Amino acid sequence: MEATTPGPLAAGLLEREDVRRALAEHDFASAFALIKKYSGLSQNRMASACHLTPGKVSAIINGHQQVTSFDVICRISDGLRIPGRLLGLAPRDWETRPGQEDALPQMEDERPSTDDEVPWRPDATVDLAVKLTRSDLVMDRRAATRALAGAAITGATLLDPLEGWLQPAGAAPRPRRRGQLGPREVEELEFTARAFRAWDHKYGGGLRRKAVLGQLSEVAAHLDEHQTPQVEQRLYQVMAQLAGTAATMAWDTGLQRRAQNYYLLALRASHAGGDMVLGANVLAGMARQMLYRDQPRDALELIRLAQDGARHVAGPRVRAMLHTREAWAYAAMGRTAAFRRTTDQAAEALTDAKPGEEPYWIAYFDEAELAGTTGGRLLDLARHNPKQHAEAAATEIRHALAKRGPEASRSHALDRIGLAQCHFLLGDVREAVKETHRAVDAARTTRSGRVRAQLGDLYPYTVGNSAARPVREARDRIRDLLAT
Repeated sequence: MEATTPGPLAAGLLEREDVRRALAEHDFASAFALIKKYSGLSQNRMASACHLTPGKVSAIINGHQQVTSFDVICRISDGLRIPGRLLGLAPRDWETRPGQEDALPQMEDERPSTDDEVPWRPDATVDLAVKLTRSDLVMDRRAATRALAGAAITGATLLDPLEGWLQPAGAAPRPRRRGQLGPREVEELEFTARAFRAWDHKYGGGLRRKAVLGQLSEVAAHLDEHQTPQVEQRLYQVMAQLAGTAATMAWDTGLQRRAQNYYLLALRASHAGGDMVLGANVLAGMARQMLYRDQPRDALELIRLAQDGARHVAGPRVRAMLHTREAWAYAAMGRTAAFRRTTDQAAEALTDAKPGEEPYWIAYFDEAELAGTTGGRLLDLARHNPKQHAEAAATEIRHALAKRGPEASRSHALDRIGLAQCHFLLGDVREAVKETHRAVDAARTTRSGRVRAQLGDLYPYTVGNSAARPVREARDRIRDLLAT
């Protein structure tokens, strides 16, 4: 169904009290049956409109399957042109733009450049930064919405061009313009990059992304001039930090392909700046993106590339972080023994960490972060085997909550959501409801898209217990937040 086509429902159907009641309660078995009865729509037509299979619609109508996915509820709203207010959603796009063509501006090709297109030379890295920031800074909100559909690339298309990271940087022609930057100006740029990174780590992507891009564009302009070798090296490192922050912000707001482009720019900039440890951190970020995209094998290859490149220069915190990414990939592949082995390696490496001995950007990786990451991966395993892993997951997540507190806004919210899921898996509904309310409260403090996505994953746990009033109230709070 295109967003500009009229709704397929018969006139007046949505005014019926029984239909409105079923929709408000998310009773889609009754709602679909009533729509089928009074509108004359076939199950196949409803399935096509809502981008569902006919078998799924049949199972819903017959009461064999509940609609628990927030994404599916949105598809039903959009496909059947049911106003958001009837389903507890915010107004949908088609409600705010009636009769308008959904013609978004064409964006540049979102494919990350291949190794042949952008060689591993410093000047090519500057050109890539200029291209990315120029297009991104003029991209309006409607174009950004279209970019959400851009999926991250995977497999050899992603991995093969990254091999250049392990090779020395190629020679580049010198710029014609003489730069004027000195150590003090570079220190100011480094301070700004650090401040943006801290803001993103606490709150998530969103409001400050274009400010980061503006700073990144300025750094690229300075690198297009002839700076001293020492200034140039530090500028490339600043570019890598800003590009990495831009990548996580883009990813956090759902711009997957654009995030991948900025990760690639960050990797190239760290390479040009001779910072293999920062490059390993960028590869770890790319691996995390692959893990969230259910590509654990690609993630594992990225981590191994990072470990190979930084093997002799990475400190204990960086090594521990890389081991947790490795463990995450093993957990996603169902390799429990390998997960436990690499988690133990992470804990062992972290015991050697000392304050102030590693770059500032890895200082966040402490006992709390290790516990939170381990708890999240145990929760992944618990979804398939609750009896074996759910209690262990809850213990690790509680440890993370006790160590880092609510000031770590995004991580705190993710911990709360994970703990609520643990209690649902353990059958402790009372504690699950308490944690769900705390999770919603925590989620309101951040604009992170990842937090909202995880809250959407928590929503189905509340549907199966809909008869209990406390669970219903918790479910309504999740729905209210996700609908805004």
